[in-house]
Amino acid sequence: MGTEDLKPYGSFSSLAFLTVNKTNRTTPTRLLTEMVSGQVSHELQVEVSASQAWDLYGTLALARFVEQTLTDVIDKIEVEQGDGELGTILKVTFAPGLPGPGWHKEKFTMVDNEKRVKEVQLIEGGYLELGFTFYLIRFEITETGTPSSCIIRTSIDYELKEEAAANASFVSIDLFANIAKIAKNHFLKNKRVTTNVLV
Repeated sequence: MGTEDLKPYGSFSSLAFLTVNKTNRTTPTRLLTEMVSGQVSHELQVEVSASQAWDLYGTLALARFVEQTLTDVIDKIEVEQGDGELGTILKVTFAPGLPGPGWHKEKFTMVDNEKRVKEVQLIEGGYLELGFTFYLIRFEITETGTPSSCIIRTSIDYELKEEAAANASFVSIDLFANIAKIAKNHFLKNKRVTTNVLV
């Protein structure tokens, strides 16, 4: 898998659903500032139970998985605070030579083990250096009605200053779409291994 296929800061993915709006936000000084907001998302069905997928996506295992499998995109992921629960802070450093900011810090602002939803918000670096005022990644694992299948849905919600609106083109779901695909292959491989052992 080449680096150009996994750019963290690249063009919109053809797999993504995209909406962009303009909203008026009131600043603390009561001055109206026009902002640009939008969302991109990706869904992938995988042949494992929702609980199995959540064991990866709902914990720090996802950070370790990404660091180990996407070495041409991710240089390292450091845990600066927490153990994967609410309030956990990670510093993600991208591989040298990729376009865009070289690192960012993200905070787990929601980890709902019952609904299988995790929200991660950028708090420093990354898109925040490009005029973005809000950047949130949401992971959702939903059941499909069968015990051995689920859907991995990843979405990015963002907001940026109108004067930096052109930078909205840097928002991409590609990296997370590829993470889901690699995770799907990982699940299938482990499923085959388990089946062979049982046989």
